[in-house]
Amino acid sequence: MTANVAVETTPEIPLWNDPSHPVSARVDALIGAMTLQEKIAQLYGVWVGASANGGEVAPHQHDMEEAVDLDALLPSGLGQLTRPFGTAPVDPALGALSLLRTQTRITSANRFGIPAVAHEECLAGFAAWGATAYPVPLSWGATFDPDVIRRMAAAIGRDMRAVGVHQGLAPVLDVVRDLRWGRVEETIGEDPYLVGTIGTAYVQGLESAGIVATLKHFVGYSASRAGRNLAPTSVGPRERADVLLPPFEMAIREGGARSVMHAYTDIDGIPSAADEKLLTGLLRDTWGFDGTVVADYFGIAFLKTLHGIAGDFADAAGAALTAGVDIELPTVKTFGAPLADAVAEGRVPESLIDRALRRVLTQKADLGLLDPDWSPVPPAFAGADLDDPDALRGTIDLDSPANRELAREIAEKAVVLLANDGTLPLAAPRRIALVGPNAAEGTAVLGCYSFPQHVGVQHPEIPVGIELPSLAESLAAEFPDAEITVARGTGVDDGDLSGIAEAVDTARDADIVVVALGDRAGLFGRGTSGEGCDAESLALPGAQQELLNALLDSGTPVVTVLLAGRPYALGRAVEDSAAIVQSFFPGVGGTRAIAGVLSGRTAPSGRLPVSVPRGPGSQPATYLGARLAQASEVSNIDPTPAFGFGHGLTYTTFAWSDLTLDTEQAPTDGEFTASLTVRNTGERSGTEVVQLYLHDPVASVVQPVQRLVGYTRLELAPGEERRVRVTVPADLASFTGRDGRRIVEPGELELRLSASSTDARLTTRVTLTGPVREADHTRRFHAEFTVED
Repeated sequence: MTANVAVETTPEIPLWNDPSHPVSARVDALIGAMTLQEKIAQLYGVWVGASANGGEVAPHQHDMEEAVDLDALLPSGLGQLTRPFGTAPVDPALGALSLLRTQTRITSANRFGIPAVAHEECLAGFAAWGATAYPVPLSWGATFDPDVIRRMAAAIGRDMRAVGVHQGLAPVLDVVRDLRWGRVEETIGEDPYLVGTIGTAYVQGLESAGIVATLKHFVGYSASRAGRNLAPTSVGPRERADVLLPPFEMAIREGGARSVMHAYTDIDGIPSAADEKLLTGLLRDTWGFDGTVVADYFGIAFLKTLHGIAGDFADAAGAALTAGVDIELPTVKTFGAPLADAVAEGRVPESLIDRALRRVLTQKADLGLLDPDWSPVPPAFAGADLDDPDALRGTIDLDSPANRELAREIAEKAVVLLANDGTLPLAAPRRIALVGPNAAEGTAVLGCYSFPQHVGVQHPEIPVGIELPSLAESLAAEFPDAEITVARGTGVDDGDLSGIAEAVDTARDADIVVVALGDRAGLFGRGTSGEGCDAESLALPGAQQELLNALLDSGTPVVTVLLAGRPYALGRAVEDSAAIVQSFFPGVGGTRAIAGVLSGRTAPSGRLPVSVPRGPGSQPATYLGARLAQASEVSNIDPTPAFGFGHGLTYTTFAWSDLTLDTEQAPTDGEFTASLTVRNTGERSGTEVVQLYLHDPVASVVQPVQRLVGYTRLELAPGEERRVRVTVPADLASFTGRDGRRIVEPGELELRLSASSTDARLTTRVTLTGPVREADHTRRFHAEFTVED
């Protein structure tokens, strides 16, 4: 009789788990092994909230959806987890533990062991409790500095990746078309080139950290009528092609973005979520995008409930899949039972599910989620004891000193000095009257997608989780020898006039008045700026203009400071303020950055990413307007801004001179090179932003009077000068012609080297020669700047 001997064998690794095979072969094998229900399960997310004690996440009950039964769903698998950190205030370490345990449950429940992709908002920093709140995107645009935004995004991505997050729902690449829109704060500005370059830098930074960047909202969301959120959009194909689409094209080609979120918008009757020409024809077939298209939250269901192009949720699911939407977010609605029934009834072909699934699984394979050595333990837990949640509490820092220093740097670069009669910088004032609704409010620096304003306001019993010094506190630190008296005057939007007299008395007793005005970020009408917080006019909210006018009458010089999500018309303050300082929700370092500009410790270097209107009712308006959009004698409405796009003062002066051209003529596939000298003629170091605008005097279709095609920042010491060379490819003169093709036409062009859209310093004319040339999606995007030593 022979003894039974146990022999250790290594089970064969399934093809889909074997990283030695090409991803395409692994994905094909996995799809072939899946049931229909398992396939569909990979195409939706579930909205969850991390456990405050480190337990598994729990489904988030949203007022637009029914409760989700995870026990019933998970055996088939799960595509995504929606906002495990961004749903409720949870200690970051316990949130990471909760996500870890949930991923373990997900992989154990489905027979292929596939984890979910965890996604989070990251518009102004990782939207988690205790994470650094960076400046909002409008401040990114104000920096005119892609490099610093790239570094910021990389830092945000590292924090997200450290706790187990895979995908970030940012950046917003919508181009501002109407300043009344509540989500202006989420945008980078009103110019597609600025939006494209800054947004692409953000994508590069986020992707460098291993986070899937998600471009939104594709496309036209910001062009709604009257600036209303989720409202009808009226744009023609040329505006869409030449203004709204280029930032997305740039971020895909140069940024490597791996995901796109469709917009809620319908254009000419076609909702983006059901637009096959947009999501497949343009995005994939023309641009070559090979990532995933995710639904804006509830956007597929909206095809039935809001757009009325689908009779039921099955029709909505079929329309979205046909168009090219791959993943339903934030939770399962149309891609669940309705989709399965539609396939069984022959209403939706299974091949559409396989197409979307191939994209989803390819991305999961690229993230390592199909590899045999994948672990749910995130990098932040390396060596940690995961069996003791209490010991983990407080061990993950999402608001590190390095983060805060980077946030401060961006905030400083984004502060825009709009006007100054020489009062700034303040020379050791003895008595400062600090007045206004944002004078002593720490959260005045936060946008609506910051965690405290987006989620924390629903949990007032929980501390904010990050240090948010108010302007009063930062001014006290900046001017330790000054007597600072604070008066609220009025609220942001309460219309209360009762405190204005006291504020004026305070002003009369001071050497200088600093009045802190602006917005309160919120959601759906709970603020004056943010998603669903649209403005009827661009007058300052509430009674702030009345307060400002009363202070201007006090006889004491007034420095007007704005902490806001959009620019406002300031009335007589444009001429009567001693100085005006604009800051767009500048984040945790914001009030210190403003205080530094007021004292002169920091030289202002921000430039306007959006124009500041002169009157409250002149919207929609943009510097990109054609000739008919300018002021004229046949209309009593003057859209001329108080301060134009790109404007920003410094504490020094610059002289621009010696403009030369290498050639005055070039073919329609050629380029020009211009050179100029910029010299700091003042007594302080400063930053000049050289902006290049293109003016096309005669074209076959109406063009904007001018448009930005390049820029560079120059930091110069007193007396220092630099020779700047800029090479301008003819591709930058391209536009969408009458037949819908992008073309470069021969003819004369004007190159304007400018300090802003309203301040051309040096101008030259060049001529393009030869035939009309088609410029496709491979065209050059940039004027190349070289700064000589």
